[in-house]
Amino acid sequence: MTPQVAHFLAHLETGRNLSAHTIAAYRRDLRDLEAFLGGYLGRADYHWRDITRGDLRAFLGEATRRGLAPRTVARKLSAVRALFRHLHREGGIPADPARLVRGPKLDRTLPGHVRSDEMQGLLRRAEDAAAERDDLTTTRLLAVLELLYGSGLRLSELTSLDTRSLDLEQGQVRVFGKGRKERIVPVTSASAGAVRRYLRHRAEVARPGCDALFVGRHGRRLSGRYVQRTVRGVLDECASASGLSVHSFRHTFATHLLDAGADLMAVKELLGHASLGTTQIYAHTSRERLRRVYEGAHPRA
Repeated sequence: MTPQVAHFLAHLETGRNLSAHTIAAYRRDLRDLEAFLGGYLGRADYHWRDITRGDLRAFLGEATRRGLAPRTVARKLSAVRALFRHLHREGGIPADPARLVRGPKLDRTLPGHVRSDEMQGLLRRAEDAAAERDDLTTTRLLAVLELLYGSGLRLSELTSLDTRSLDLEQGQVRVFGKGRKERIVPVTSASAGAVRRYLRHRAEVARPGCDALFVGRHGRRLSGRYVQRTVRGVLDECASASGLSVHSFRHTFATHLLDAGADLMAVKELLGHASLGTTQIYAHTSRERLRRVYEGAHPRA
């Protein structure tokens, strides 16, 4: 790895507070770029100021020929653009060759979500299990599901919650999203009740000094992989759509709010999106459903 790339990655970690997962993705994509340029230019001693827009387009073309999905190629271009923007801003290169490089055309896919009736059935089933067994596993799962759906949290946001993150009396949770941006999100009464029930069992296993809200049976912070696997199992049993995951709860949260008439800007703030464009895909999802209802119900549709 060149010193410039290493410096850029360090800047992402300390200056922008990006997650370890995001930085690892940047690192992989930029290593691919460096490996490609060394072979494409026929020398390893190139300088970043010598790289042209044509070189970068060749990099994307080679990624496409390798069979990488358009969304993956677009992600690589995003990393390349961020690197050259940083180099130009720092004065390491006189111009930014990545600025005008066009990425692949991406299909606007609608996110998968759970139908309202299925979500209610899923939560009732989890609540019945928690009432019947009343142990760490069942009460924790119910609290996880209620917070995912009730507050629209990302998986990383959920697993990073500490006990002090929640104010159950005020009905809100403090969340640190992408780039460590803080936001306050409402907590439903159902979520608050589920968390209170779970906290009794958490107290029995949590290790001294452990602040994590969700812990495993050994008293340590619950891993995202465990949550992903457990929630996917619940979805496979209770939801008709395929390919759903923990993130589908976030999609469902947004879709159900908009279906009920919530303001798009309010949903944007609840989700912690930096751009309204990111939130608008959920409005599209709702419009598609309205059109299906209209075409199925109107006599002259």
